[in-house]
Amino acid sequence: MGEDRYAITPFGETPDGRAVEAIRLETADGLSVTVLTLGATLQQVRLADGADVLLGLPTLGGYLAQSACLGATVGRYANRLAGAAFTLDGRRHALSANEGGNTLHGGADGFHRRIWRRRELRAADGGGVTLTLALHSPDGDQGFPGALDVQAGFTVRDQTLTLTYEATTTAATPLSLTSHGYFNLSGSGGLEDHWLTVFADRYLPVDAASLPTGALESVEGTPFDFRPPRPVLDRIDADHPQLRIGRGYDHCYRLGGEGALTPAAELTHPPSGRRLLLSTTEPGLQLYTGNHLDGRPHGSRSGLCLETQALPDSPNQPHFPSAILRPGEVWRSTTVLDFRPAGG
Repeated sequence: MGEDRYAITPFGETPDGRAVEAIRLETADGLSVTVLTLGATLQQVRLADGADVLLGLPTLGGYLAQSACLGATVGRYANRLAGAAFTLDGRRHALSANEGGNTLHGGADGFHRRIWRRRELRAADGGGVTLTLALHSPDGDQGFPGALDVQAGFTVRDQTLTLTYEATTTAATPLSLTSHGYFNLSGSGGLEDHWLTVFADRYLPVDAASLPTGALESVEGTPFDFRPPRPVLDRIDADHPQLRIGRGYDHCYRLGGEGALTPAAELTHPPSGRRLLLSTTEPGLQLYTGNHLDGRPHGSRSGLCLETQALPDSPNQPHFPSAILRPGEVWRSTTVLDFRPAGG
């Protein structure tokens, strides 16, 4: 293929008759990314060598039936909020409880279940192709205050995929969006032969409900230390109380970029030479090794999530960085996924 281009195809209709589109973005360097308007979902990431390195599903019915948020944009607040509630400016807000008594990824009808509107699809500045999807979340949506308008941008250029989010609100509200993609650089099988580096020296331990305890602990001397690269599965079954909680990694790392675009993690697959270098403006990175994938069709530990986000449960943890968006402000977040081989 000699030029950047895009294509739009129907992807079926929801049971209530809403049409879903699949939008494919391609670069002259051979990167192909497919995005669904359902959930602003990454369905496929195909590299120049032909390997699809993202866990996806072939049909709309599969996406509607699954609960793993495969590739979706999740919100209004990614990760968990304790007690399905928070207090903001002296007022308590009760939320949709969809994981026991807690809220996970925005509630039972989170952004991953919505049909996003195609707002823009064009050649990107400086080369490549960009897609912008938009969503309106009304005041009181899943219990969250304020009417929220969100844009999700997907730009492919050369061998990189850039995810950008913007949002405004009519009332103060917690906000944390992330792309919940499960990556497997081998293109099939499990996470064997995958090596990971996480550029962070602290992580958030969790309680039995996978909620942060409020502590920030050093990774030094623990199975959570990926500062020198090592195999993902190397210590995943170590006898460590934190690993027993989630049957593997499902923990947030505290990053140090403080709003600047900063490298957060690098995933490599030495047998194929494939690499993913992830950079973000977000303060947190959730590492999830797909421990609870149920085999329909993707099995446990067949993909790995690197979710850039605000720290989980920040509205209930006052010493965590604020994740509150207020009227008159524009919330922005950028994450770059660079698939160029090392040294490329």
